[in-house]
Amino acid sequence: MKILVVDDETDIQGLFEQRFRKEIKNGEIDFAFAFSGEDALVYMSAHHHEAVLILSDINMPGMSGLDLLKHIKEKYEKPPPVVMMITAYGDSENYNKAMQLGADDFLSKPVDFTSLKEKLKARVQ
Repeated sequence: MKILVVDDETDIQGLFEQRFRKEIKNGEIDFAFAFSGEDALVYMSAHHHEAVLILSDINMPGMSGLDLLKHIKEKYEKPPPVVMMITAYGDSENYNKAMQLGADDFLSKPVDFTSLKEKLKARVQ
């Protein structure tokens, strides 16, 4: 499974690579990282439908995760990638907006990697 992680905090890459070391080594999961919404769109354009799941932070400078989500759900239709939103602010306004725009799931920071792994495994089956 190819997963695109979109977050303006660059240290997130090392964290995901550490927490998913076994899955990466076994070839179960392959991560790509984009550090802005704009970078994510460039990646998706260059690697059309390679990412089947996108984990995106909501609060980023420039294009927000919600703007990115809207763009993805409008442009990538066959089939659209699964998009899980991640935010440090688990407020109902962000949650409701994300769900209105078509988010498939909503996670709070700090990310509970045990729960995330279970959600990812459920998507693969």
